[in-house]
Amino acid sequence: MSRLLRREGAEVSERALALLDYLNIAHVRNNLAANLSYGQQKPLDFGITLMSRPEVILLDEPLAGVNPTMIRTLVGHIEELNARGHTFIEELRQAGQTILMVEQNAAQALEISDYAYVLELGENKFAGTGAAIRNDERIRRLHLGR
Repeated sequence: MSRLLRREGAEVSERALALLDYLNIAHVRNNLAANLSYGQQKPLDFGITLMSRPEVILLDEPLAGVNPTMIRTLVGHIEELNARGHTFIEELRQAGQTILMVEQNAAQALEISDYAYVLELGENKFAGTGAAIRNDERIRRLHLGR
């Protein structure tokens, strides 16, 4: 029994280190999460989510309060996990991930969404592909500032 626990513990540690490396935060692996900057906590939260090998990932404002460089990095990870055949960790490579994201950064969210809903005052006003919603004149005027 103890060998089994050691092996499982080693596998979990190996997976955690691989995720930290993938998310570009391996350099803070010995720090407490509470001591990390907000920009380092965002990818850590994402990594914690991925540790459980979820079939569906729910993200609540993953881009909120982070700088543009971190936004590009997080968006890249989200796109990669959503894509089939990405090169991350082997068990995630098989089928891609289903990701449900609530995000105020409408322009960025629509850029990476296969399908999206636009809520106004809690009511669904628009639904469609990310590209179709992004190109809708009313959406552009009201929500994208164009």
